[in-house]
Amino acid sequence: MAKNYIVVGGSSGIGFELTKQLAEVGHQVTVLSRSKGELGTLSNVHYIEYDVTANEDPKIEMDTIDGIAYCPGTINLKPFHGLKSHDFQQDFEVNVLGAVKTLQFVLKQLKKSESASIVFFSTVAVQQGMPFHSSVAASKGAIEGLTRSLAAELAPKIRVNCIAPSITDTPLASRILSSDEKKETSGKRHPLNRVGTAKEVAKMANFLLSDDSGWMTGQIIGLDGGMSAIRPL
Repeated sequence: MAKNYIVVGGSSGIGFELTKQLAEVGHQVTVLSRSKGELGTLSNVHYIEYDVTANEDPKIEMDTIDGIAYCPGTINLKPFHGLKSHDFQQDFEVNVLGAVKTLQFVLKQLKKSESASIVFFSTVAVQQGMPFHSSVAASKGAIEGLTRSLAAELAPKIRVNCIAPSITDTPLASRILSSDEKKETSGKRHPLNRVGTAKEVAKMANFLLSDDSGWMTGQIIGLDGGMSAIRPL
């Protein structure tokens, strides 16, 4: 059965892979993003230009929404002494306030669905302390708190879950993974000896949006090559 989904930040990286997966099986997908990216190659996709940091509401003409994935994020890695309050504010605006604003705008349509799902994204750096991650981990930590609070408040009608990946090969991480050597070095920090792919993370988001995860809510799911849970010998 075809459903109506919204993917915020769905024109590149994990968001684009998720959009593609949903559209390929016949779901109607509306992408909210600053640019159209590669979306022209997909069918069943409607694009709306939208900046999560701007003071504007997306013009969504959908009576019922069955799920939303909020994919925008930041990778602002600096020593703590070099961070300004503006850095923390900017990360919080993209990662938290953008999610809050967008979700409040579509909440009525989500409540009209028989079984709606919300998917957020955190980072392994919230639960696994890492140097130079204080700003992004602070804002993503807020997302994890928001996930659990909303899951409690919106149950049983709407499920809310969050994926906490480690470094993933996406345009957002291109500066960190700009060469095969850097990818290999980053990969060796993980028990599975590689970095993640956008397709892998999108498959988890797809699962969380679908009815296959219908008895799951309030969860922070580590998708991190084992980094947060195990140590190789």
